[in-house]
Amino acid sequence: MSTENEGTAVPADPAAPSAPPTPPSPPTSASTQTPTPTDAPTPTDAPTPADAPTVAQAQAQAQAPDPTQAPDPTPTPDPTLTHESVAAAPAPAAAATGAAGGWPPPPPTVPSWGAPLPPAPPASAAPRKRTGGLVAAVLVAALVAGGIGGGIGYWAAQRGDEGVSSTTVSAGEAPASFKREPGTVAAVAAQALPSVVTIQAKSGGAQGESEGGTGTGFVYDQEGHIVTNNHVVASAADGGTLSVTFPDGKSYDAEVVGRAEGYDVAVLKLTNAPKGLKPLPLGDSDKVAVGDSTIAIGAPFGLSNTVTTGIISAKNRPVASGDGSGGSNSYMSALQTDASINPGNSGGPLLDASGAVIGINSAIQSTGSGFGQSQAGSIGLGFAIPVNQAKNVAQQLIKTGKPVYPVIGATVNMQEQGEGATIASQGSGGTPSVTPDGPAAKAGLKAGDVITGFGGHPIDSGPSLISEIWTHKPGDQIKITYERDGKTSTATVTLGERTGDS
Repeated sequence: MSTENEGTAVPADPAAPSAPPTPPSPPTSASTQTPTPTDAPTPTDAPTPADAPTVAQAQAQAQAPDPTQAPDPTPTPDPTLTHESVAAAPAPAAAATGAAGGWPPPPPTVPSWGAPLPPAPPASAAPRKRTGGLVAAVLVAALVAGGIGGGIGYWAAQRGDEGVSSTTVSAGEAPASFKREPGTVAAVAAQALPSVVTIQAKSGGAQGESEGGTGTGFVYDQEGHIVTNNHVVASAADGGTLSVTFPDGKSYDAEVVGRAEGYDVAVLKLTNAPKGLKPLPLGDSDKVAVGDSTIAIGAPFGLSNTVTTGIISAKNRPVASGDGSGGSNSYMSALQTDASINPGNSGGPLLDASGAVIGINSAIQSTGSGFGQSQAGSIGLGFAIPVNQAKNVAQQLIKTGKPVYPVIGATVNMQEQGEGATIASQGSGGTPSVTPDGPAAKAGLKAGDVITGFGGHPIDSGPSLISEIWTHKPGDQIKITYERDGKTSTATVTLGERTGDS
């Protein structure tokens, strides 16, 4: 803001008269006197000789001291006047008009040049605070400070005009060599996405009646094998069609090499596999710890190339999931994650922080519908097949086209839960519940025994027992804990095998 012409005058020296003396015109007679334009009153305002005292009388009266008070040697300005009101004091002509014809007489005219100044009126008995002088001093200081500030600002502006045109510091641009550090979600996703595909499956029904769905898979090897879930491709397994689309938009036809309903794993092969395929690296799911970071890639609700993140929230979670069509259930000792997984993520990779596959996303917990792949949204409980198990199954499917399951040779109750896996009284179709000369029979197990531990993992139901069995291979020797007639015993079982899903 400008500090010039603010309308405030610098106060006068208290020892000086309120207005500087100006030399008057030489005195003349009343009949010939011609008043000057600035000092003399007009003929209509001049007092008559009968009632207006002369200048000498007015001066003598002004010089007469007040007999009731001692004179103050120091002239005191009227404290009720500020410098603004001093500057606006009326001219002597106006005062003469107000005093015409009576007493007190009008104030004296300005004395002649060189004549002694009239003394100031005596001070009152109780002097008042000098508020006007303090206000004047503050305003003077403000004017001085404003003048200095304005001068510095003007100087700075002039200096700035000579050099840089603006004093604003502009934002710097991102360095051209910016690179994301290895291990960040963006870096891992950038490496993995080219090897993750979206799968479209259609059944072999008549045109307009065919059914299908969308799922995810990932490149397993350079020959064009794709690993996914069985329930993703089940509808196209018998006379249907499969297409695989990469993130670059290129699509390829595919066919089923083999599928395992119990494991919920399937392997496809591109009919015209392109060169330069990059298989995703496989991690070690046995070394995964609760709290490890996870990255899920898939096509939830058909939205391809979607990346979500979370952690491993639990391990060895027994899960029995269906394909949503009333078919056979699959069982897994799953990795539990809170990475967002929805229908369409099925078959996609669950990665660790290094970008290695540690699981195949397979099922979600949905409110009111249990485990499965229905069109429910994620509530933060997703389940993945451990990659160590999925790798064994995939290799077997590529080799023979059929799955191989480890078994104990006993039928267990799949309905009871909470006290272990109870060996049923009889098998399906009236067959014995414990296969004669089978692994369980050789270990000494009988109908009615309750298996409560398998390989060091607690067992609370039939599904949890099968989930643990299928994490192993045929021929593995596993220590089991069971109860019979209220007594706890242990035994070692050598797992047998079963080929195919029938």
